[in-house]
Amino acid sequence: QVQLVESGGGLVQAGGSLRLSCAASGRTFSSYAMGWFRQAPGKEREFVAVISWTTSTYYADSVKGRFTISRDNAKNTVYLQMNSLKPEDTAVYYCAGGRFFTKSNAYDYWGQGTQVTVSS
Repeated sequence: QVQLVESGGGLVQAGGSLRLSCAASGRTFSSYAMGWFRQAPGKEREFVAVISWTTSTYYADSVKGRFTISRDNAKNTVYLQMNSLKPEDTAVYYCAGGRFFTKSNAYDYWGQGTQVTVSS
């Protein structure tokens, strides 16, 4: 069993940066791929980025070159560094643990979400 808690969301101006963190409990954290998803009001939840236990990464085209996912297995934490933020990045961001895949149904564990709001 893995429990996930996100932090680091907030309000930022367009062009600014935020770093999200996701702290995991459970001894098997390092064996999971960890992903970030987001959901804007009235929209479907969408894939943002994923990192494997070997630190391979994959990004959605919409964030490639602006966001960086990383993990620290010693701290049971995964990060999402978000630079050059745009108003369209506004959403609730969720971290998830599961398989190295872009579909949400590949993930077994989810955090409660953290709000990111980018003002223009």
